[in-house]
Amino acid sequence: MNGARPAIKHIGFLTPGNYSDGDPVQGLEQTLQLFGCGEALGFDSAWVRQRHLEPGISSASAFLAAATQRTSRIQLGTAVIPIGYESPYRLAEHLSMVDVLSRGRLNVGLSAGRPLHAELIAPLFFDGEWENLDFTHDRVLRFTSNLRGEHLGDETTMIKTPFGPQRPRLQPYARGLIDRIWYGGGSLRSATWAGANGFNLLIGNVTSGEDTDDVFVAQARQLQAYRKAAKGRGRVALGRVIVPLDGAGSATRRRYREYAAGRNERTRSPQGERRTLFAPDVVGTAEEIVERLLADPILAEVDEFRLELPYEFEDDEYRQILDDFVTLIARRIGWVDQGRDQERWA
Repeated sequence: MNGARPAIKHIGFLTPGNYSDGDPVQGLEQTLQLFGCGEALGFDSAWVRQRHLEPGISSASAFLAAATQRTSRIQLGTAVIPIGYESPYRLAEHLSMVDVLSRGRLNVGLSAGRPLHAELIAPLFFDGEWENLDFTHDRVLRFTSNLRGEHLGDETTMIKTPFGPQRPRLQPYARGLIDRIWYGGGSLRSATWAGANGFNLLIGNVTSGEDTDDVFVAQARQLQAYRKAAKGRGRVALGRVIVPLDGAGSATRRRYREYAAGRNERTRSPQGERRTLFAPDVVGTAEEIVERLLADPILAEVDEFRLELPYEFEDDEYRQILDDFVTLIARRIGWVDQGRDQERWA
């Protein structure tokens, strides 16, 4: 790490897309409106988490298809889709459609491995024995190969359509989407694999502790491994939980600080058998947050930053956090709203 001052060129935000179990439409509508709010504030991208068996976004492709019709400039993203529950071909069709509807604004974050809640969901999703199915990185490569627009069969293979004979390939073909695929790296192995296979890298608030108890040391090693394997290709985006106090009332400020205090214990040491490390939430005034971000050794090494919104907050609190971040913090870590030019992230 070179100790340089951050020079962030791209800011995004990641929202959990929460809703009440008894009234999902209200929460989903608020999340769609939050994307519009982020676009109006000048954010470069807005991302949702894909979550199963929870009151959240269970289908990122369906949600983001709706978001394409509510926004016009802001990049749209999903972080991350567990590829284990997806058909690589059908997912490619779904996300290609979303990218075309968005006019090339989609970014796709993926993860491999045995997906969460497999014991409950896998028997509903797969036919027959599923325990030995391929949940490896190869499933990600099968997905991305479908995005390349290559024709199926050979040059003589044709299918009958209402428009006459056609050479078959995945439709619609989303030109450029293949370059906007991200992998959620959380280990040296996954970071190296992402770089070697031409994926962009998402570094989040959670990672694996490999021969270290320090989350920043672990992520610095992963970043170095990625860049060595990528050989100059690829983009890296860093995510941190940021909660500014400036625009909040006194009661909300107390709640924010209590929230952070309740999560601080998990950051003190590796958690569980996998030695999971958590970066501390960055909660405080804009001055305090800027000071902590300038001291973040990973932030100084990237030029794309994603504000991760906490799960437990309300819509008005999310809006306050986004507004405070753009108006009081973003420019002090190098970000410039360059006329909201869509081409800068094409």
